[in-house]
Amino acid sequence: MPDAPIKSDSVGDARHFRTLADLQDAYKTQPRPDRDVGRVHLIVRRGEAGLRACLQRVELTPTSGIPGDAWGRKTHKSMDGQLTVMERGVAEMVANGQPLTLFGDNLIVELDLTAGSLPIGSTLLVGSATLVVTPKLHDGCSKFQARFGKEALKFVARKPTRSRNLRGVYMRVTHAGEVAVGDAIRVLHRPPARG
Repeated sequence: MPDAPIKSDSVGDARHFRTLADLQDAYKTQPRPDRDVGRVHLIVRRGEAGLRACLQRVELTPTSGIPGDAWGRKTHKSMDGQLTVMERGVAEMVANGQPLTLFGDNLIVELDLTAGSLPIGSTLLVGSATLVVTPKLHDGCSKFQARFGKEALKFVARKPTRSRNLRGVYMRVTHAGEVAVGDAIRVLHRPPARG
């Protein structure tokens, strides 16, 4: 699979699938990324026929998100689902040696994406673009299961750990700007805690 192009219908290599217990143990010992500043690790555009393309840089816009991405080709676009974002450490742990483009997330980042760190409405400066965390839940699906296994799907979708956003979060672009691999991410604003 490393040499094969990765598309939206690509499946994973079952030899890399991890058990739920293994994932839970690995997560407990994994270092947590910073909650205020981070870095862009990977930018992915989901192109025509579902073909994944890794980009070194891209101009994000409020109207198109990542130009040419699958989101822009949808007939009924939800602004709350414009960009999919996943935490690098979790992605690498689940992928277990498989390419991170297999997830299909637009941005793989080194930043704490848990709900306690990055609640809905949080605003971030990513490169020179401004993004906001939307209320749409980013859940695993049958494609996720085909890529990483049934146990990995349980790991990211379990209700007791849902606030960890292990599958990631959705964001939308509020101010256009360029984003490149390696660019800094800075949390600009977090809404006040509800209580």
